[in-house]
Formats: sequence, structure tokens, C-alpha cells
Amino acid sequence: MGYQTKTRITALVIHGILICGAIIMMIPFIWMVLTAFKTRGQSISVDPFYIFPNGSWQFGNFSQVWNSYNFLTLYFNTLLMILLRVIFACLTATMAGYALGRLNFPFKRLIFALVLIQMMVPSQIFIIPQYLMVSGLGMLNTQFALLFPGMVTAFGTYLLKQGYQTLPKELEEAAEIDGCNIWQRFYKIMMPLARSSMVSLGIFTALFAYKDMMWPMIVCTNSSATTLAAALAKLQGQFTSNYPQLMAGAVMAVIPMLMIYLFFQKQFVEGIATSGGKL
Repeated sequence: MGYQTKTRITALVIHGILICGAIIMMIPFIWMVLTAFKTRGQSISVDPFYIFPNGSWQFGNFSQVWNSYNFLTLYFNTLLMILLRVIFACLTATMAGYALGRLNFPFKRLIFALVLIQMMVPSQIFIIPQYLMVSGLGMLNTQFALLFPGMVTAFGTYLLKQGYQTLPKELEEAAEIDGCNIWQRFYKIMMPLARSSMVSLGIFTALFAYKDMMWPMIVCTNSSATTLAAALAKLQGQFTSNYPQLMAGAVMAVIPMLMIYLFFQKQFVEGIATSGGKL
């Protein structure tokens, strides 16, 4: 067997495994869409077991969920929260990352150690202190409450610090010789070169913000101020659930992030590849 034949067989095997993995990952999404068009009886029926809706497709599930929750408000709250978290996370992380990665100042290692410690501990332990802070400011049921946990990110600080450390030192030295101060070296020289790391941080921040359910449920008890994830959690009953309506709401909740991915697919893939991250 020749070298080219072995290469082709290896490529076919690898592509076959990847295709099977992609199909397996798509099955829950396809099942969600199909269940959204079933009746409640069909969704919980075992014998017979329905893969596709039997009879007419129940488009009314979508209208019932839409009327139960003001999805336009939910879309607005969710997208605004994502936008604000991305802006604040990139802004604070790039400044902190530059300081930790390129500057020398007292207690630098201690501060960076605190950043690493925050990454190591579960994020749930910060919920009570953050809630008390937001409540003390009188900002419950507001966009500020949704934004608050994402204003500063330890992961983003670490990611940007690593990104700045990979840049050549000669660039800063040349800018300093030309008379640039620290702010000018950061804003005009270094920050544009860290664009790929900032794109990666923006992608991860958007995904984490979109999936965040616990915090919006705690600080936004008012349905007009909550997000898609928190509103969908309220569709699930304690003992029994209307699964077709629950899946219909999930389908409508997926649409914004799916549209964002379709429009920014290139940046999404480049950001993940540049950071070496894994979702």
C-alpha cells in the first residue's frame, strides 16, 4: 500500500469520525425543533414513540409561548446585557492585562496571584456578595444588575496578559524613543496588536453571558427585566412540564445567537483558534 493510499484512508477515517460526531451533536438540537411542533401527549408518549409530529404540526406552541412572555423585551434585555458585558470586559481586561503583562509595579505578582485564585474558585461563591452589593445600590431589576458580574473578568485579564506578553518588546522601546508616554504606547501601539485576544475574549464573554441563568433569576425577579435563559427556566414546571412549549421557547431563544454566529462566523472561528480555547 502506497503512501498516498494510506494518507487518503487516514483522511477518510478522520472525516468519517468527525461527521459522526457532528451528527451526534446535532441530534439534541433536531429533537428540540421537532418536539416544538408536537402535542403535549406526543412529546411524552413512549408506546408509540413519536420522532416526528403525528398529524398536523402544532405551530400554536410558538404563539402561546410568545404571548406568555414578551419575547421582544427578553431579546432586548439579553442582547443589551451581552453587548454591555463584552464592552466592559474587553475594556477592563485589556488595561489590566497590559499592566500585568508589560509594566513593573509593586505587588504585581500578588495581584496576578489573586486573579488566578479567582479563576480557580467556583463562581457561585461570589453570588451572595455580588447580590448584597447590587441590592445595597438599589439596582435590582435593572440592566446594571445584569451587567455587574461581567464588568471585570479574571479570565479576560489572564487571556489579555498572555496576549500582551507575546508581543515584541522592541515595539514599545521604539515608541518610547519617539516620545510616547505609557498611555500612548498602550492605546496606539499595543492595544491594536492585541486585537485577536480581544476578539477571543468578546466571543467567550458573549457566550457566557447568553448562557447565564442563575444570576438573572436572582437579581431580576420582574419578568420585564429578565433574560431569555431565566425566562425559559420559568417555563419548566415543578412536577410536570409542557415540553412542546418549552422547546418552542428554546427554539426562539436560540435564534439570536444563531444569527450572530452566521454573521460573524469567520471572527468566531478565528477567535477560538487564536485563543486555543475549547467550548
